[in-house]
Amino acid sequence: MNWPIIQKRNQFLLVSGLLAVMFWFGSGLSLPAQEKPRVTVFAAASLKNALDQVAAGFERTHSTSLNISYAGSSALARQIQYGAPAQIFISANSLWMDILENQAVLAPATRVNLTGNQLVLVAGPGNDVRLEVRPGMDLIAALQGKRLAMALVKAVPAGIYGRQALISLGVWGTVQSHIAQTDNVRAALRLVALSEAPLGIVYATDAVAEPRVRVLGVFPAGSHPRIVYPAALLKDGDTSSSRAFLRFLTGPEAQAIFRQHGFTLTGAPPHE
Repeated sequence: MNWPIIQKRNQFLLVSGLLAVMFWFGSGLSLPAQEKPRVTVFAAASLKNALDQVAAGFERTHSTSLNISYAGSSALARQIQYGAPAQIFISANSLWMDILENQAVLAPATRVNLTGNQLVLVAGPGNDVRLEVRPGMDLIAALQGKRLAMALVKAVPAGIYGRQALISLGVWGTVQSHIAQTDNVRAALRLVALSEAPLGIVYATDAVAEPRVRVLGVFPAGSHPRIVYPAALLKDGDTSSSRAFLRFLTGPEAQAIFRQHGFTLTGAPPHE
């Protein structure tokens, strides 16, 4: 057996392998980097503008990617019930969070009241109607034969709050057959902004986000339950990264952004 030839061949293979590795790195290619942790958040549609800004601030300072899905709280809660892989849920009312908590879907002791809001009556572009939000207000005359835009009045929080406010003010009976219901509050806002509905009931923060609408008045706080946005980790999505984002949501930077967008401080403990 010719040992020198075998040794030279082995040396050749070793050198060839080293050259291949050097070429791999030198050509700008690299081994796959470790993927960032990803946190999936289900959030009420009315949070979009503010929460997008909060998320950008979090991603600048944390090695975590956020995937935020916005929709009506009822639709998101039902998706979670059917096993959607969310890690954090932020609802626009306590009802849907209560339902998930009663079904033992939430991670224990993670629920917090994140922020609050107000309910307003808005008019679309070119609509110069004047209407004071008060008991007995003549909404029918103000609608001029058209419809009042609202989120689903029996499912979506903004619609539920709006219906309760109209009942409290004594005008629900006359207006309930003149409502255009939408899947979420931002869809109701769009109807008014596009003049497809002359008036709408939305959150104050929605009106701030849409320059084409004009606020006619704020519904009295006592005409509907206090608007609170609870947030919680979901039991199957409880990770160090999701906990970090929930802490960030309740911290001073995020809370300042919520205030900039017109949200209110709740000052309320969980489960209120």
